[in-house]
Amino acid sequence: MAWAPDYLTVDEIKSYERIDDDIDDSQLARAITTASRAIDQTTGRQFGTTDAVEARYFTAEWHRRRQRWVITIDDVMNVTDLEVKFDTADDGTYDGLIDHYQLKPVNAMQLGEPWTQIVVHPSSAVQPSALEDAVEVTATFGWLAVPESIKQACALQASRFAARRDSPYGIAGSPDQGSELRLLAKLDPDVVTSVRPFLRLWVAT
Repeated sequence: MAWAPDYLTVDEIKSYERIDDDIDDSQLARAITTASRAIDQTTGRQFGTTDAVEARYFTAEWHRRRQRWVITIDDVMNVTDLEVKFDTADDGTYDGLIDHYQLKPVNAMQLGEPWTQIVVHPSSAVQPSALEDAVEVTATFGWLAVPESIKQACALQASRFAARRDSPYGIAGSPDQGSELRLLAKLDPDVVTSVRPFLRLWVAT
């Protein structure tokens, strides 16, 4: 699985829609990609994973209540080879190993959720500062698997996007029969409900 992947295959959406031909496969593929990215934009995160360990750069912030440095990071669920370093000389060289920290939220693993913060313990040999992009985090970023709720949301939204092609003025159904549905170019309300538990707010500490 790659970073920011499609959350369904064409075969999966065809099964969801009970389609048994391949006439619209390319259209369905585009609808899946569009729906996947719309979910990412709404939730403020993606649900794929990097193919390998890589380095990313973040800025530490001083948390007054905790009295500790906090580093807000991209989602992490795999701590194998996780390493945190700081650019001590402000020269682009990340040579200061932050060796004592805690991943937050503390119960993320038990809940099947990612860690999104690194809280540096006062006993760490190296303490960061607020220098921009001075913390280097090496890890496999992302989710271990796409949540089923996200797959279901993608199926519903991709179906809606695909239906717009045959819906004049973006309206499907019949007002006379009470089945009128406006197919707006945004997430369906039911999709928003499905993805709301995964919403990530990027706020300063």
